[in-house]
Amino acid sequence: MDVLVHGEYERNDMVEYFGESLGGFLFTKLGWVQSYGTRCVKPPIIWGDVYRDKPITVDWSVFAQSQTNKIMKGMLTGPVTILNWSFPREDISIEESMMQIAFVIRDEVLDLEKNGIRMIQIDEAALREKLPLRKSDWYSEYLDFAIPAFRLTHSGVKPETQIHTHMCYSEFNDIIKAIDDMDADVITFEASRSDLQILDALRDNHFETEVGPGVYDIHSARVPSVEEIVTALKGMLEKIEPDKLWVNPDCGLKTRGVKETDASLRNMVAAAKEIRRLAN
Repeated sequence: MDVLVHGEYERNDMVEYFGESLGGFLFTKLGWVQSYGTRCVKPPIIWGDVYRDKPITVDWSVFAQSQTNKIMKGMLTGPVTILNWSFPREDISIEESMMQIAFVIRDEVLDLEKNGIRMIQIDEAALREKLPLRKSDWYSEYLDFAIPAFRLTHSGVKPETQIHTHMCYSEFNDIIKAIDDMDADVITFEASRSDLQILDALRDNHFETEVGPGVYDIHSARVPSVEEIVTALKGMLEKIEPDKLWVNPDCGLKTRGVKETDASLRNMVAAAKEIRRLAN
């Protein structure tokens, strides 16, 4: 493995975890909402101005980094996803709430960087979820502030700090340009279930950002073979330049057991080594 993460064992839901540490958020005790399958979450209620009293993830990330010489990637949830998966205020605009959240995530990003974290992922799993029904309104009523909100989160980092983002299962083909405008260094996303169809859209739209299309489906307990992943990577390399391709699972591994996770990652690493061998 070239890049590690700390595993997020201290976290519950990716929005709830951050909301619990921010001012302006309220959580119910029994307000469960089904996310997928048997997984449920408690969406926060944003009732006031959003602020951060102290760093949220820095101690965990710094400790994890101290245990390895490899790159340890900091993991945050972005402002668009936090807002879209919450019950928002009605006395101010969605845009204003989103920008408030963006500022506190920006503070967290800068604190991670200041403490030696060189790679930071800002997840935007829900980027698409508040797109207006009319396509003609997509930019003027949503993307024209959602994309700047994301850019704000990493606007103060040094050039050598690498910014990643991740998007879950969704239809991205018609917002490819907006995703490229997020100005992340790398974007990872689901591709294993969609038969890599999004790669055609990336190529056709001259996508500039480095990409990590998921090479196997983490929502299944099945362990992918080395040969299966090698085949997927060969297909990706037909449409993506080698120096722009990252090799990764298609989402986080929280729902998987240790045994299957270990086996899947070992096969993924073996497949990446085989592709590098063939390239040389």
